[in-house]
Amino acid sequence: MNALSRRLCALLLVLGACASPAPEVVKTTFQTSQGWRPTLDNRADAVMVYGVGTDLEERLASWREQGYQTHFMTGIAWGGYKDYFTGAWDGRPHLDEGQVNAKGDTLWHGRMVPYIVPTENYLTYFKERHIRRVIDAGVDHIFLEEPEFWSAAGYSESFKREWEAYYGIPWQDQRESPEATYRSQKLKYHLYYRALDQAFTYAKDYGRSLGRDIKCYVPTHSLINYTQWQIVSPEASLASLPSVDGYIAQVWTGTSRVLNFYNGVRKERVFETAFLEYGCMASMTAPTGRELWFLTDPIEDGTRDWEDYKRNYQATFTAQLLYPQVARYEIMPWPERIYEKLYPVRKGSAEKSRIPAPYASLMQVMTNALQQMPEAPATPAKVSVLMANSLMFQRDSTLSGFFGLALPLLKRGVPVSITHLENLSYPKALEGVELLLMSYANMKPLDPKAHQDLADWVLHGGHLLYSAKDDDPFQQVPEWWNTDSNTFAAPADHLFAQLGIPAGAPAGVYLCGNGSLTVLRQNPENYVQVPGGEQALLAAVESAIGPIPVTNTLELQRGPYRIVAVLDESPDTRPYTVEGCLIDLYDPALPIVSRKEIPVGSQALFYDIRKAGKAPCILAAASRAYEEKRSGRSYSYVCKGPAETYNVTRILLPAQPSAITLDGENAAFDWDPASSTVLLRFPNSPDGVTVWINW
Repeated sequence: MNALSRRLCALLLVLGACASPAPEVVKTTFQTSQGWRPTLDNRADAVMVYGVGTDLEERLASWREQGYQTHFMTGIAWGGYKDYFTGAWDGRPHLDEGQVNAKGDTLWHGRMVPYIVPTENYLTYFKERHIRRVIDAGVDHIFLEEPEFWSAAGYSESFKREWEAYYGIPWQDQRESPEATYRSQKLKYHLYYRALDQAFTYAKDYGRSLGRDIKCYVPTHSLINYTQWQIVSPEASLASLPSVDGYIAQVWTGTSRVLNFYNGVRKERVFETAFLEYGCMASMTAPTGRELWFLTDPIEDGTRDWEDYKRNYQATFTAQLLYPQVARYEIMPWPERIYEKLYPVRKGSAEKSRIPAPYASLMQVMTNALQQMPEAPATPAKVSVLMANSLMFQRDSTLSGFFGLALPLLKRGVPVSITHLENLSYPKALEGVELLLMSYANMKPLDPKAHQDLADWVLHGGHLLYSAKDDDPFQQVPEWWNTDSNTFAAPADHLFAQLGIPAGAPAGVYLCGNGSLTVLRQNPENYVQVPGGEQALLAAVESAIGPIPVTNTLELQRGPYRIVAVLDESPDTRPYTVEGCLIDLYDPALPIVSRKEIPVGSQALFYDIRKAGKAPCILAAASRAYEEKRSGRSYSYVCKGPAETYNVTRILLPAQPSAITLDGENAAFDWDPASSTVLLRFPNSPDGVTVWINW
């Protein structure tokens, strides 16, 4: 088939999709820049075909032919937009619209792909050239990822023009003063808020003109990570945009392994950071009722080794499962690099390989478990930490002010939640919270309304713990608390005034209506950067809400799935033991265990066979099952999985099988009478393998 014939076939498939769209039930998805091929066929519900390119329609068609729902993803801050930068689109080159640092260097995402200052002209191009085309190609779900402006940028002529238009004053070098820094980061935040608003509003309006409902989503890193990586993005403020339907929480090993402090030691704490990152995204979305997917990545952008990838994938995977209110997942980005690229087999080794067969099977067992993972209401957290988008403005790369409030409690088994200052107007933002910890040492409130919401919550029985010296230079930037009719030296003084507390109140406990305000005059970074520095915080917490039962274990039962994480660096140093009739899902052999000890600093995922459905049924598998049939004393199904990977499946049966065939050929199997399960092993096939079991 020649190129013209392929494009005609793709066009016919697109037109067919537009004429009779299939109903969408999407629990799992992934992103790829490639068309379908057998090694990438991971059997998620949907695929986000990535990037514009000349072959977009063909790539969409290739996945539709294999039964996938097809969505579209691209970057809004960077991407394959060379026709804009070179001038092919409107006759004028626009490389001057890249983000530029103080040295005059453009910040590049790739060759001829700069990070973009999203000007009005660029947004017109983006909407007319790409959003319209994607919708015309039959796509109704659009994901614009990573609206990112680097903190170090802000020196291009295009940014200077945006500054003057926004502030009405000449541009200022952000290095000159805290005020200039704050203004620069605030403008970057505004520019991508505006960009998403315009792009998504255009998409929905154009879709409606065609009689279609276009859904729009923002895949984005957490506020925690963007602050650590020195990137500015709209984050929680996107909740105010009616054109945003939901988010993907882009959390993975690469974001979660950023070093942080605890007990005076700076190191990787992948599980704890991931747990807080997912919590940050869940709390950002929960009050709004919008959709949320959690992402994990079996590898990461940085080159490591397969052992490292596997260990940290399990840590992030476990962290996401501890949020039962979220049950939609991006199971992987870039399957082409996961299944096909070579990486070191172990740390320090020169030998490289494709993904080891046991890890591939394990990964597919895990992603197929997500297909069955039940959603359930989260148990309201009694203790929460307040965050604000302005964390990105002050550029605290260690984020110790946040971790100082969160890690001392999390390390004692308190599943602290996160509350976003921007969401306080939502009635459910503080639902179930008894104690809210906050500081303005490394963030500032953008709106005085948030203080009224906080004061109302305290007066009606909430306990607020405020920890800061209020001595950082950003306290004096010209903002709402110290301009016009307001003359507060610090934003906390405005909050205190709503509670009837004097400005600059010293450390102590203040009764306020039915609640209380505890003031600690320490910057919270001291609670983690200084060995043993957390004691003052812990004492204040226990004074407010009572003793903290100390444990090193976070555990959750979600239907038949049992999720366990055992933390290190906790006063509780004991391993944790689980008992039951369980399948160990983090072991690619899928063994049955009746008792297992989980070491400190590790995680586990089990399938509880006692909570399984009626036999026969598949309990765990490295493939996805279709066409299941139960009849008398037989059970059959067709299973599909990526080429060049190995399937391992454990099935609950009412009796020991008398025969099992794979595509009509007799197959070996292992029968476990204690659990009444059978274990099968055989190569995967994207074309499908028919499994027939008799007993």
